[in-house]
Amino acid sequence: MPNDPIPEHLESLRFDGLMPGPRLLILGAVHGNETCGPQAIHAAVAAIRSGDTLIERGSVTFVPVANPLAFNRNSREGDRNLNRDLHEKPLPRDFEDRIGNRLIPLIRAHDALLDIHSFKGEGPPFAFFGPEDNAGPLEPFAHAGAEAAFAACLGVGVLIHGWLGIHAQLIAARTRLGLPPLSPTEGFGTTEFMRFAGGYGATLECGRHDDPAAVGVASRAIRAVLAHMGIAPGPAPAAPAKRVIELTRPVICEAAGDRLDGDWRNADPVPPGAVVARRADGAPVAVAEGGFIVFPNPAAAPGEAICHLGRESPRRIGG
Repeated sequence: MPNDPIPEHLESLRFDGLMPGPRLLILGAVHGNETCGPQAIHAAVAAIRSGDTLIERGSVTFVPVANPLAFNRNSREGDRNLNRDLHEKPLPRDFEDRIGNRLIPLIRAHDALLDIHSFKGEGPPFAFFGPEDNAGPLEPFAHAGAEAAFAACLGVGVLIHGWLGIHAQLIAARTRLGLPPLSPTEGFGTTEFMRFAGGYGATLECGRHDDPAAVGVASRAIRAVLAHMGIAPGPAPAAPAKRVIELTRPVICEAAGDRLDGDWRNADPVPPGAVVARRADGAPVAVAEGGFIVFPNPAAAPGEAICHLGRESPRRIGG
């Protein structure tokens, strides 16, 4: 792989309506082995060019492949994870730094962002969105209502929020364990930067990487969000999500041999007292309060999350 040709450009395609309106950015393949985004974006572009989809107001910009090096390798990353530590790098050290320096002006130039992904394990499609309106130090925000409606229109049955708070707990746990520290900006990906830049957005996880149905999830979401924002005419967006999960805490792999216990899927309900992990010596890690398991990771290394725990969110999405 070190001898792979390094891509020299980033492709974006923009369509402008003839009436004023919002500016939407849609990204695919931020992780190169997540191909449902590029496939759905190419189909959406073809529908616009053929006249099957009419761009009437505002604009939509598509980036089919946000990480072309990782995409060419069919790997999650090129030199590193593009969806971490995303900010301007005056002295770029790797390919993702250079790509980030081109993505960030695009993000700043738009009002809303849909970032299309897929995942490795099992579980239903879901969308990640951000915090409630706040003026706090971690993720100040002023578009919670618009963002929640944006996420709810994507047509998936599960919405999840609370990422940066969980990341702060992960940083503290690594410090406690004497592991190399993580930067607070390590938790910043595309949607976190969009909120920092004054807009809003959601990360759509369409299903398992190799599931053909994931492309349909992405395609329906693109059509829905274009209609929701009034950029293109279309049917009423999908009903609000059935389940909204707030992340509460990570279960940390503290030493080699700590492991997930059970065949958990993302967003599975967890009854009170259930064992979700075991320490290397066999000691159980039980969940006293119950709730949900999020991002179970059977291959967690020390300092990583074996899984995250969540609860039924008090936020009401879509009415």
